[in-house]
Amino acid sequence: MIAGLARAKEEDIKSAWEAVRDASKRRIHTFHSTSDIHLKYQFRVSREEALKRSVEMVAYARSLVDDVEFSPMDATRTDIPYLIEVVEAVIEAGASTVNIPDTVGYTAPAEFGSLIRKIKERIGERAVISVHCHNDLGMSVANSLAAILNGAEQVECTINGIGERAGNCSMEEVVMNLVTRKDFYKAKTNIRTKEIIRTSRLLTRITGMQVQANKAIVGANAFAHESGIHQDGLLKEKVTYEIIKPSDIGLKETELVLGKHSGRHAFKARIKELGYELSNNEIEISFEKFKRLADQKKDIYDEDLEALVSEDVGKIPAVYSIVDLSITSGMSVRPTAALKLDVKGKVVDSVEHGDGPVDAVYRAIVAVTKTKSRLLKFEVKSITGGTDALGEVLVSLEEGSRKARGQGADTDIIVAAAKAYVNALNKLAARKR
Repeated sequence: MIAGLARAKEEDIKSAWEAVRDASKRRIHTFHSTSDIHLKYQFRVSREEALKRSVEMVAYARSLVDDVEFSPMDATRTDIPYLIEVVEAVIEAGASTVNIPDTVGYTAPAEFGSLIRKIKERIGERAVISVHCHNDLGMSVANSLAAILNGAEQVECTINGIGERAGNCSMEEVVMNLVTRKDFYKAKTNIRTKEIIRTSRLLTRITGMQVQANKAIVGANAFAHESGIHQDGLLKEKVTYEIIKPSDIGLKETELVLGKHSGRHAFKARIKELGYELSNNEIEISFEKFKRLADQKKDIYDEDLEALVSEDVGKIPAVYSIVDLSITSGMSVRPTAALKLDVKGKVVDSVEHGDGPVDAVYRAIVAVTKTKSRLLKFEVKSITGGTDALGEVLVSLEEGSRKARGQGADTDIIVAAAKAYVNALNKLAARKR
């Protein structure tokens, strides 16, 4: 189902309709605040006015689509009798789903479960109850699960829990709770759980927002066991300390799959297993990068392959590309970068100093490209463990009103930083065109 979200304003709802009108299954989701705090300080309207506008806009949305959802924003700080009055009124006006949002992450599981149960008792089967929980107090998943136990049939959530402020309810955590404890929740989804890890990593690459190592389900340490007693139990029987099979969420039981002597056929098969459909040309480019990496590090993991492939999949035409880069740096030597950059087919040299090796490289890139972009964000991480690990750098650049995020991966973190910066510059150049 494709849903367009719109404020309770006619022009917004019309825009949402334009956005979803060609979808085979479409919905308009509109919302208006109901808490006295919001009505008094933000909207400056009375309860009666808020109720009237909510009903009118649901009716308008219903005139455009058959499927309408309504949210009373800041529901968990709304007077309950008034909240139920609004819910019943919008159902009467045509809403088939009513969403109860914990907009500021204020409620607690027992309290929220009780609220959902009261609403369910009043509306019965007239509409589906949805919930949308924020994580300001770290309770978004717990609150959503409490809602399910009390009659909610839809949970609004996000991959990796990304979202406003402290984030939203984490999709993978809700889904795997329902799978792992189906005896308790007696509810299910049609989510294909084996796609969870791959989807999580894809979103990380797109947004540049890293997942904390100890995050449930998708964190790097979610299936890592360091304690001696845990390791002893796992070696004897995995169920002693693992309540979820790594394979259930798409993690391979055997991480090491390729190495220095692996051929093109094995590489292509593994890339396909990871879910990438590459052209022959993309396969060749990625395979050459893989072979260079295999000369530098002994073990190649899935994360390494994904980092290599993601640099080339959907890659925009390059205005700039690195031909050669050497760095001089040390405790008694001022960091210096000697760069050769291909600019639209012409190789240009630059030697620049900096406060550190990365700063020197970025000064050299700017000197050659003569761009006026500003570095907004610089992130570096290790793709896998070990001193020979592939390092990944993510950068965000801004030039005028345009922003772009670039990424680069290499066993040399300085080279990865250069690749990321050039990747972002190529995206900015493409947007200019």
